[in-house]
Amino acid sequence: MRQKRFLLPTTELPTHWYNIQAEMATKPLPLLNPQTHKPIQAEDLFPLFSREASRQEVNQTDVWIEIPDEVRQLYSNYRTTPLVRAYALEEALDTPAHIYFKNESVSPVGSHKLNSAIPQAYYCKKEGITNVTTETGAGQWGTALAYACKLFGLECAVYQVKLSYEQKPYRRGMMQVFGAQVTPSPSMSTRAGKDILTVDPHNNGSLGTAISEAVELARTTPNCRYTLGSVLNHVSLHQTVIGLEAEKQMELAGEYPDIVVACFGGGSNFSGIAFPFMRHTINGGRKTRFIAVEPTSCPKLTRGRFAYDFGDEAGYTPLIPMYTLGHKFQPASIHAGGLRYHGAGPIVSQLMRNNMMEAVDIGQLESFRAGLMFARTEGIVPAPESCHAIAETIRLAKECRETGEEKVILFNLSGHGMLDIGAYDQFMSHTLSDEYPSDEDLLPPSDDILLI
Repeated sequence: MRQKRFLLPTTELPTHWYNIQAEMATKPLPLLNPQTHKPIQAEDLFPLFSREASRQEVNQTDVWIEIPDEVRQLYSNYRTTPLVRAYALEEALDTPAHIYFKNESVSPVGSHKLNSAIPQAYYCKKEGITNVTTETGAGQWGTALAYACKLFGLECAVYQVKLSYEQKPYRRGMMQVFGAQVTPSPSMSTRAGKDILTVDPHNNGSLGTAISEAVELARTTPNCRYTLGSVLNHVSLHQTVIGLEAEKQMELAGEYPDIVVACFGGGSNFSGIAFPFMRHTINGGRKTRFIAVEPTSCPKLTRGRFAYDFGDEAGYTPLIPMYTLGHKFQPASIHAGGLRYHGAGPIVSQLMRNNMMEAVDIGQLESFRAGLMFARTEGIVPAPESCHAIAETIRLAKECRETGEEKVILFNLSGHGMLDIGAYDQFMSHTLSDEYPSDEDLLPPSDDILLI
């Protein structure tokens, strides 16, 4: 048996976030006002987001954006996170590949989502906001925001996709432990929710639906702002602490990744691990592959179209330039709730158009098989979302076994699955299935989608 070696985390926290927009040769297209179709400016977003998050959203000039001292102090409670060489997984696969994973599951909430929840809550508190609202799928983002709001004394209201609200009661419980008000979406508490339930009383919800309800609540509640856990540029910015740390840790290992892999819902954890390494591809000519892994049931990057689309079902958000399946797309009831989103973020979508990255889609059964193998070799039960990244890593490691190539593969373990044991139980009981939507199900005709 190979000796197992863990790389200790570095002691130096990043002082700045990396803004890849500033170094992209072809910048992401701007958000558009859905009424005028004119580009959105930062001040147009002030009624919805904190002012600082709004400015970060449209910043295509500054390569490095300073992390506030108070945010860095709170980061230091759990960062830097470990980078681990997965020797046991390598041995089980009999592969010459060197497999590393960045373990974001060690945060207080068990996932990478806290990296953006803390600064977003901080900016709201600093600007005198008292109430914050958001949506969540599997519950990782909702839990992170609930905890961050408790740190800063903010009231937090979370709309959780109804399917996940029922599938994952302990994630709902975690949010409530941290003091959040949690409502299954669609609900009867908003106009958007009522409209959806009037048409379909048994609607299981989607992230697009939950976003509509959260945005409506933010717009109608005094001194309240909306916060987002993925998709938009300022969220991707905050997550770059992951890759910036991993870069220094890979240096300690004396290696550099040939391939960087992450699961993909809206793009937050993929951006976090990939963008800091991608800057060396942009500036230094490094030939690294970047692979986003999405579920076959919600394949916006692999089967969607690039268009201006709404980020939510009711059409409350600005129009976002994204690879999309259509904002009214209803994804299948898979357990990887964080990946059940119809669109990809503007930066990632532009990087796909620029051929700077790749995307694959993987079925639910293959992803859970990979998760079990990882748990039984590395001793960590991964979240259903992270299982997708592990499944692609296993595919790549098997290719190395066949070719004899000694590639270095780095993937992001975005969160643990200790609250998802029910999903593993269903998989081991053979009651789960794969879902593959037909072409007719993807991006149905709509007058409010602007094809580019």
